[in-house]
Amino acid sequence: MTSRLKSGFFVAAYIRRVAMEGGFAVLRHRGAEEAGAIFIKVDRLDGTAALYGPAPQSLITEDDGVRRFVRMTQEDATPLDAETRLQREIRFDPDLWVIEAEDRQGRHFLDLAEE
Repeated sequence: MTSRLKSGFFVAAYIRRVAMEGGFAVLRHRGAEEAGAIFIKVDRLDGTAALYGPAPQSLITEDDGVRRFVRMTQEDATPLDAETRLQREIRFDPDLWVIEAEDRQGRHFLDLAEE
């Protein structure tokens, strides 16, 4: 079994990488440093948004230490839709991390976070 980056380290690297790619991201909610779940809300600034969260264990075929994410909102979700889902997640697990990103192209940058 491969160890995964600590959540705090992943979040810091993600925020830095978004900035390097011309996007904007901020930490909204600090979670458990070692292994808190990470959620990323991407606001497209056009009235739509997306929320990404940890992929369910059932979708992970091998533990290679890479964090995997799935989209948790519909394609045409509004920022309020994403926020409503996010607040449910926070009530369920207050130790999670929340990053809020803004990108007019809707890029989530998750494919770049662990390079």
